[in-house]
Amino acid sequence: HFYKRSKVDCVKQDGCHIVSVSSQKVLVEGDGKTRLKKHLGLLEGVAIILGIIIGSGIFVSPKGVLREAGSVGLSLVVWGLCGFLSMLGALCYAELGTSIPKSGSDYAYIGEAFGSLPSFLYLWDAIFIFVPTTNAIMGLTIANYLAQPLFPDCDPPDSALRLIAAVCITGLTLLNCWSTRVTTQLQNVVMITKLLALGLVIVGGGMAFYSGKVTMFDNMWEGTATDPGQIAVSFYSGIFSYAGWNYLNFMTEELKDPYRNLPRAIYISLPLVTVIFVLANVSYLAVLTPAAMLSSDAIAVTFSNRMFGYLAPIMPALISISTVGSLSCHIMTSSRLCFVGARNGHFPDFLSFVTVKYNSPAPALVFLCILSLMCLSTSNIYRLIDYAAFVESMFILVAIAGLLYLRYTRPDLPRPIKITLGIPIVFLLICTFLVFLPLYVRPVEVGMGLLITACGVPVYLLCIRWKDKPSWLLMCLHKLGYTSQKIFLGVKEDKED
Repeated sequence: HFYKRSKVDCVKQDGCHIVSVSSQKVLVEGDGKTRLKKHLGLLEGVAIILGIIIGSGIFVSPKGVLREAGSVGLSLVVWGLCGFLSMLGALCYAELGTSIPKSGSDYAYIGEAFGSLPSFLYLWDAIFIFVPTTNAIMGLTIANYLAQPLFPDCDPPDSALRLIAAVCITGLTLLNCWSTRVTTQLQNVVMITKLLALGLVIVGGGMAFYSGKVTMFDNMWEGTATDPGQIAVSFYSGIFSYAGWNYLNFMTEELKDPYRNLPRAIYISLPLVTVIFVLANVSYLAVLTPAAMLSSDAIAVTFSNRMFGYLAPIMPALISISTVGSLSCHIMTSSRLCFVGARNGHFPDFLSFVTVKYNSPAPALVFLCILSLMCLSTSNIYRLIDYAAFVESMFILVAIAGLLYLRYTRPDLPRPIKITLGIPIVFLLICTFLVFLPLYVRPVEVGMGLLITACGVPVYLLCIRWKDKPSWLLMCLHKLGYTSQKIFLGVKEDKED
């Protein structure tokens, strides 16, 4: 066991005494290192990617693709192409993750390529919009599935849903603070549950085909959308269900042998997910009419009610477990982004502390938990996520542009994995189409997303670029760090040898 005893120093600046916190190491026994441990192997990597991607999206959002695509045929094409597009992006991130082996994913890559301000703007949007709103929506999804059996004849009270969601977010945050190892082992178990739920959907679809009563594919191209902007929006719905293919990159520093396990986890996960998602959608359409899919708020539950009779309640239970796993995985991976941002000086220093006993970034986890609970208190959660969707896609575009930029400016950068140049170029062109074509379809959402991002510029200038801060502000920051150390028993991370 190893711990650090905090030592308070008095530094005199501008005539004032400022409290600063340093760490005096006291070795009891062990290797004397306090840092996030490398405990993620290939199985855990695959479980994290599957855990993020296979959340509630595939059980709920297929109707979004079908509505915008206009026909059964185009909707299936969109699902397949979204999987292919995600695979292209994952290959690009495999090169970025092995050539820049830092946790933080897009934040680390954008910073390496384009500098401090663009990476801070990504961090600004992610920590205050992407992460807490996604956590809140996942929590509300779990709450909906858990509360439905208690209110069979009416909708559950909104306050009850928010309370259940808050309990889920808080409980999973505490679990992540206690043990990252237990959390990753939980992902291995939940991965089996997710595959079982989708396996039941696919088996149900196979039973429908075997009965010979499937007619949905006779006129599968009828009503196909022709407007490019509408087609792009249908891709957004599909890409939402595949979202998370880059989340293992948030934890690169905790992977065992990342040069081998990061790309292998990607190569295994993405083709598997693509095949499963396409088969699941074929199964949905084999049992439900397009009108039934569009009218359902929980397609998998409607499907199971139609196919499995008295066994139908199994599906809501499996979906609840699946979404709990996705929420836990999202909390774990996104906390590393906050942790790395603080370690690089873009957020207050206390968010980069690691607990001595559990080697977890507990301050970052609790900070994001508080933001997520704040999102639950507003009625505009879904509006915020609409604003952020465009910006999140835009930053993926910037990260891929960074890959090409680094290929040109730093050709000698070690690249254990170097993909064919055509792959990032094709992915960049497709992303550009998907990001900017909806400008005229949803101008308000795009404009608000850009405005939220622009608000980060003055924050960056005041908090990061401004070096001569007043002594009272420095004293407050130091006291905040010292208090955080005492609450969490946390210290600054030891560097690698």
